[in-house]
Parts: sequence; C-alpha cells; structure tokens
Amino acid sequence: MNDVSVRKGQAGPPLSREAFGARYQERFVDPAFDAEREAIARLEAIAFDAYQEGRKAPRTVEAGSVGTEFADPSYRLSLDWLATRDRIARAARRQADPSLPSRVLLCLGSGRDDGSCAGELSKTHRLGGLLREVLEAGRFDVDVLDLATLNSEPLLAIHPCKACASTAMPLCHFPCSCYPNHATGQTNDLMASIYERLTAAHGVIFVTPVYWSQAPSGLKAMIDRLVCADGGNTDPTSTHGKRAAEAKALELAGWAYPKHLGGRVFGVVTHGDASGTEPLAAALTHWLEDMGLVRGGRLAVLERFVGYMEPYATSHDALDRDEALQQEVRNVATSVLEAVLAMRGDRPPQPGSTLREPRPK
Repeated sequence: MNDVSVRKGQAGPPLSREAFGARYQERFVDPAFDAEREAIARLEAIAFDAYQEGRKAPRTVEAGSVGTEFADPSYRLSLDWLATRDRIARAARRQADPSLPSRVLLCLGSGRDDGSCAGELSKTHRLGGLLREVLEAGRFDVDVLDLATLNSEPLLAIHPCKACASTAMPLCHFPCSCYPNHATGQTNDLMASIYERLTAAHGVIFVTPVYWSQAPSGLKAMIDRLVCADGGNTDPTSTHGKRAAEAKALELAGWAYPKHLGGRVFGVVTHGDASGTEPLAAALTHWLEDMGLVRGGRLAVLERFVGYMEPYATSHDALDRDEALQQEVRNVATSVLEAVLAMRGDRPPQPGSTLREPRPK
C-alpha cells in the first residue's frame, strides 16, 4: 500500500519575542537610526505579529478570478507568485516566436566584482565578455546574469531551497512559491527574475570559477532553486499551498515530471587555478542534461586552468597571455550559437564543425 503519511518532529519552537526583536534590530545598529528608535520598535511589533501569524503571502486573490486552469478556483493565490508566473508565460511566448532574434543567457557564477570587498573584476566577467562578443556578432540577443550582484548590491538574495520536492514533487511549484515569505522577511529573491530569463532564452552558457572544488555559493543556490523547473507543479491550488499529504497523493497517483526548460541549448565554461575544473564542468553538464537541456556540440563544454599554481595577484595577467584559452571560450559561444540556429530551423552542417581547435591534442 502506498504510504502518504507525513513525518513530523524536526522543526524547533518559534522564536521568542526577545529573540525575534534582537534579530530585527540588528539591521538598525547604525547610529544614524537613533532618532527613529520608536518608529523602528513599532515596525518590529508589526513584523513580529506577521511572523507569529505566518502571513507569508499577505496579498492574495482567488485563483478562479485569474484563470480557468486551476484545480481549486476558490483557493487564494499569492499576487507575488502570480506576477512571476505571468512573466514566465510572456517569456515563453517570446521564446517560441520564430520572428524574434535568438537569445542566450550568460550566467556568470563568480561571487567577485569590483563593487564589493574583492576590489577587482573577476576573470569570469572577462570570459563572459568573450562569449558575448561572439554571440552579438551573430546577431543574438544576449542577457547577462551576473551573480556577483548578490554580494555587491544591497538587499538582494537567492534564498535557499527548502527541498519541497523530497516530500513530493507536486509540492515543489513552478515558479517556486516558497518565496517571497513576508512573514520571515525573506524577500527580494533574485530567482523570480531568473525563472523568467531562462524561459526566454534559447540557450544558456554557464561561466564559473571553482571555489574549493565546488560551484560558488550563489551559483549553487540558483541550481538548487531550479529543481522546480525539472518536474515542478504549475498549480499550487492542487496542493492547497504546501499541504504535504495532498502532494504525496498527487505524485503517487501518477506525476508527469514536466521539464519546463527542456530543449534549450547549453554550454559550460569552468576555470580554476589548482583543481576542480573538470568535476565541476561534469557536474554542471550532468545537471543541465538531467533538466532536459541539450549540449551545444562537442566544444560547448570547457574546463581550464588560468595561471596554474601561480599567484592570485597575477591571475589576470595569466589570462591575458593565454590566447588559446580565449579562443576556446569563443568556440564555446560559436558552438552554442550554431546549435541554437539548428534548433530554430536554420541548420548548419553540425554545431562546432567549422571551428579550429587551438590545442588539437
């Protein structure tokens, strides 16, 4: 017999009034706020009330008033979620329109830029520039997603995945409905725009350094939050929000696990200075293929060292000298470009077949 029981007992007690207040007030330690302490205390009281009552989505509307595709038209959907859903739908229509230019999303995974503590732009940014030049020369629209903004811009985040899919796949909504959570202050989630931008793209190229043999934290957070694109549920009313038992029953009744980004072309560039480039490239490739994306030819995945075991302080100089690497990165862009053209009907002989490898061995 299928078991739809829901296991409980892990979560701890809610924060006390004092603990919540201490966390809330931490944002206002600057003496410049001293003149507004009473106002901040009033805001804190409102925020604690929202936390206690769990007002995750304080602005809602009945599902039946915005569409006929929902299982329960009386269930109230978050206006935030609906806005993201509508942007994704518009992006999908643009992506399917053959009269519009091809579009590639460049995702720069480095957490470093010259607007944060690092004080210098990243090599990832420079490699992305090479990719962009090739794509734009081919008359592609290029959308650059620079995850370093998570570190250099205020009040911006990719909030962590809560692993709803591991309870049951239908509990994981597409787009993700876990955020924003106004009751816990988890807002300004960059993923809302990332879902839209990936949907609008015909291809995507990930360019990333290796951080301690792994993907940088911002990129890994984005990867985790894209689980909803691989089998996620587009109808939160079918689970009445986050009712685990209902989601389990839906999955066990038969779930299609739709690949919402399937068919798009991908490329990958990983770079490092000592280790980890090959396993990270392999992990990203495996993840993208699992989601139903298509590798843009043999030369669309590249892993290389920049200034192997050399000082960090001269790494940009090492990149300047490595003209072969620069050409290999351009080849990734060309291979993805040709594969996108093939996907959209203007088929070349074979993606990447016209490219010259600077290091044939």
